[in-house]
Amino acid sequence: MTFEPIPAPVESTHVAATDGAALVFEWDADARIKVRDLGGEVVIEANAAGLRTLAGHLLVLAGDGVFDGAHLHLEDNNGLEDGSVGLVLERSDEEE
Repeated sequence: MTFEPIPAPVESTHVAATDGAALVFEWDADARIKVRDLGGEVVIEANAAGLRTLAGHLLVLAGDGVFDGAHLHLEDNNGLEDGSVGLVLERSDEEE
């Protein structure tokens, strides 16, 4: 699997190349997303546009033909507000 993180501002469309296919992740205008680690739990704090954006990202990963292991890295320099801890959204179809 090949994944190239693409740093870009919040109001843009990101394309991540994965094994020759392309996954398109779109950000709603004015999306604000912050991820905090509180020790025993993680808090994802977002405005309405940020929640729609995250929902869209999850729907892209849940789409037909998306392979097991496809993922998107979100960090404070790539879609999340400053001070956020990193968040990886990953498709996992294998049973544990």
